[in-house]
Amino acid sequence: MLIRSPEIAEHLFDQATRVSAGDSQWRGQTSDDYWAFIGPFGGVTSATMLRAILEHSQREGDPLSLTVHFCAPIARGAFDLDVRLIKANRSTQHWSVELTQQGGDVAAFATAALAARRPSWSHQPNQRPDATPFEQTRRYPKSHLGMSWVHQYDFRFVEGQPALDGAPQTTLASPFSKLWIADTAPRQIDVLSLMSMSDTLFGRIFHVRGELVPFGTVSLTTYFHADSEDLRSEEARQVLAIANASSFHKNYADQTGELWSPGGRLLATTHQIAYFKA
Repeated sequence: MLIRSPEIAEHLFDQATRVSAGDSQWRGQTSDDYWAFIGPFGGVTSATMLRAILEHSQREGDPLSLTVHFCAPIARGAFDLDVRLIKANRSTQHWSVELTQQGGDVAAFATAALAARRPSWSHQPNQRPDATPFEQTRRYPKSHLGMSWVHQYDFRFVEGQPALDGAPQTTLASPFSKLWIADTAPRQIDVLSLMSMSDTLFGRIFHVRGELVPFGTVSLTTYFHADSEDLRSEEARQVLAIANASSFHKNYADQTGELWSPGGRLLATTHQIAYFKA
């Protein structure tokens, strides 16, 4: 179970991802502090669905992966979460979560794999990319971005800062970015914030075209390479993110990401397919 100290003011992220258990379904609530173009920020929605699993009485182990499909607009207000343990064995658990609102229509659904990680042989062939330290990297100005969720994060681009405050670029730019990401109000990185941060990597089409276009995530998968004990030992309050894309074609584009601790541990990798109109 996730324990919250009553002596410490609850972080906006924890308020936004709060869930409560019911007789047969869990309940959550959208947050105006994490609003995107026409609905709640997908990273916080994903983290809320994951929190419902982590706070479930049958949960054992830490997340290995979470895949979320966003299949209908999520309206402002309350929603239900149908949380089910599909299969469990000695090593892993497999879960599903369906998010529904009035009328019972499914707006998003997720599948997750959890496991109790044990000491084993370890090898990390990839090394954390070089980057100027977080404290020495300039904050990205967000006054021109009207979405409230972006103001809950501190973005500091080392490479690939998007040019979104002027006319669209006439020459296409690279989809690659390297940046630091932290909560604007500092919060130690845990599995829930990793899940949300994996969706904070701006749509790569914004970088390539130099303009905001209609955009939305269709499916997002995040793989976790650190468990709760690893994250506590890192004591990280920011991650170094690497983001890129391979294809923009007929209204859909992919994008990939890596989230690294300042100390050099690869914490998570993420892949998504998104809709765009351009």
